[in-house]
Amino acid sequence: MALAISMEGIEARAREIGVDLSAVDLDSITLPAGEDFGILSDDDEILRNEDPPELEMGLSNIIVVDNLPVVPPEKFEKLENVIRKIYSQIGVIKENGLWMPVNPDTKKTYGYCFIEYNTPQEAELAREKTNGYKLDKSHIFAVNMLDDFEKYMKVPDTWTPAEIKPYTPGENLLKWLTDEKARDQFVIRAGTLTEVYWNDARKLAPELVFQKQYWTDSFIQWSPLGTYLATVHRQGSQVWGGENGFERLMRFAHPMVKLIDFSPGERYLVTYSSHEPSNPRDTHRVVLNIFDVRTGKVMRDFKGNADEFTTGGNVGVSGVSWPIFRWGGGKDDKYFARLGKNVISVYETDMFSLLDKKSLKVENVVDFSWSPTDPIISLFVPEMGGGNQPARVSRSFCTNLNKMFFIIYL
Repeated sequence: MALAISMEGIEARAREIGVDLSAVDLDSITLPAGEDFGILSDDDEILRNEDPPELEMGLSNIIVVDNLPVVPPEKFEKLENVIRKIYSQIGVIKENGLWMPVNPDTKKTYGYCFIEYNTPQEAELAREKTNGYKLDKSHIFAVNMLDDFEKYMKVPDTWTPAEIKPYTPGENLLKWLTDEKARDQFVIRAGTLTEVYWNDARKLAPELVFQKQYWTDSFIQWSPLGTYLATVHRQGSQVWGGENGFERLMRFAHPMVKLIDFSPGERYLVTYSSHEPSNPRDTHRVVLNIFDVRTGKVMRDFKGNADEFTTGGNVGVSGVSWPIFRWGGGKDDKYFARLGKNVISVYETDMFSLLDKKSLKVENVVDFSWSPTDPIISLFVPEMGGGNQPARVSRSFCTNLNKMFFIIYL
């Protein structure tokens, strides 16, 4: 149930008792260890009604590398050294953490091996980086997480059709556009209270629409067209909207999410997290997910070392580095691009694959920008070498037909 007191009431009461609200630092107040006074966040309330998570079985840091050469004993050490050289570049392999089973009859290897890393993050990164790696023309690696095999074993032998749920009309997410006074809405978060108001310019006073305590754990954000209001929690993000108050429309699971961003047409939600390792030898991991806003499905994810996501100019929010990741193609959300080291990778959203299967290579590129309406990218390369190489602005055009890149130096 919504609270009956507004921010105006709080401020008036504070003035009566002589309290300066600007001097109150709510973020510095922490509850005693293990004490929450029975207050549940939205996510805690949901999780309470869900099945408890399965316990980790300790296999999430092990990968299985298949399609290795089958070798006799005299070549075993040579092959092991090659594999170790490849996979030790990605993370720290545990002592005795590389095992290649041997056929007891032929004394030859089976053509696969197990590699155990210090952390699950390193194992997952190794799978992403080397699945499909071509050792030679006859041996292309197939890499899987060991704990995935249990999931595959649970797939039923017989197919059963999905249950079709009866249609129920959804919320009118654009009801606010029919306001008779043509007003806009704005949102305010103060401490643990979040409020949505009509901006009534004629009355010179806002009109309360909706308020909720503990609505978000960190911040709140409108979508570009005002259709959704997104909240951010420890377990992920949620979007809200509708005609009668703000109803929860969809949840997007992303533990420890730090930043979110909508595509211009509001079709997709991007969530971003950065995980600093406790061990200096471990990798600083970045996870970036692209969700379909209506279905909540992950359409594409990007995971890897933080250095791969922070090349060039970055936008900082509360000390968090937000990688250069931008949408193009207008409100159709047809393309998105990511800045890397000396490259700009452009993806299309039909299949969420790299356009033309290759990135646009530009030496020393540090920033780029899409045209608001057309599939055109402007690139910026700064002055280098004390003025011997002047700064440069370029333009790249992505055609819809042959998906080729054309660079024009201005």
